[in-house]
Amino acid sequence: MQEHLTAGIDAGTSSIKVAIVKSRAGRDGEILATCVQRIRRRNLFEVAKAAYDEACQHAGVGDVREFQYVASTGDADAVDFATGHFYGMTTHARGALFLVPEARAVLDMGALHARAIKMDERGKVLGHRMTSQCASGSGQFLENIARYLGVPLEDVGRMSLESGHAEEVSSICAVLAETDVINMVSRGLSAGDVLKGIHLSIAGRLVKLLRSATAEGTVALTGGLANDLGMVAAIRDLAGKEPRGKKVVGPAPEVKAHPHSILAGAVGAALLGAYRFEQLREKGRIVGTTAATAPS
Repeated sequence: MQEHLTAGIDAGTSSIKVAIVKSRAGRDGEILATCVQRIRRRNLFEVAKAAYDEACQHAGVGDVREFQYVASTGDADAVDFATGHFYGMTTHARGALFLVPEARAVLDMGALHARAIKMDERGKVLGHRMTSQCASGSGQFLENIARYLGVPLEDVGRMSLESGHAEEVSSICAVLAETDVINMVSRGLSAGDVLKGIHLSIAGRLVKLLRSATAEGTVALTGGLANDLGMVAAIRDLAGKEPRGKKVVGPAPEVKAHPHSILAGAVGAALLGAYRFEQLREKGRIVGTTAATAPS
């Protein structure tokens, strides 16, 4: 079976993620290069192109015509040079399956929203649940808290893990939780204890989301919060406990993160791009060896 070179670009709320993958019709494959660039009030189109160009440089690809397919996911408007677009749930399911082959569910923890996705062994989405509009279960909320505490994001997970006590914060509303944090700081409580409390508060919402999606077996974590060791530990801890006053049927889900978890959407888009390329070629809609000019 012919190998395909494809690129996946996941345009999120806070960052652009790019993965360049060599695969066989979207099945087995190899990640050749990746790039993650924060948006930080920059022009979205420029960030997407810069991240794409950097990934291409790492992979040794000099021309878009070398790709069979360039797939976008997330905010499609930010990637106007893509061949085609895939929905975020589909790409995160496919990318998570590639990174964690035994996974049968995904917990995607984004900057503004989180979603639990149930899938089969092929990565087909069987159902999903999404958080409400409140930001208290999001990566942006945790970033705001870290900024208020004066803690660099890369230290948040470590400080939470090293804490011996979690300060309880509101899990209902981001505004109430931020008020709790302000009060804690004024009382001189340690940043680590506050962060551990925030992690457990967010994890409580996310584990409820998993249960409402009837997630079973192995759950792959995706999105930026999957790189937060304190967040991962809190989810694992709460996923293994029965909720107060309720009986959980069956074993607790096994929660797994991967070094490329933040790139799951981009990886999934690249793999699905290879699969769509094969479909287009079978239908006679491919010109030459690339689908760059083919309709999606």
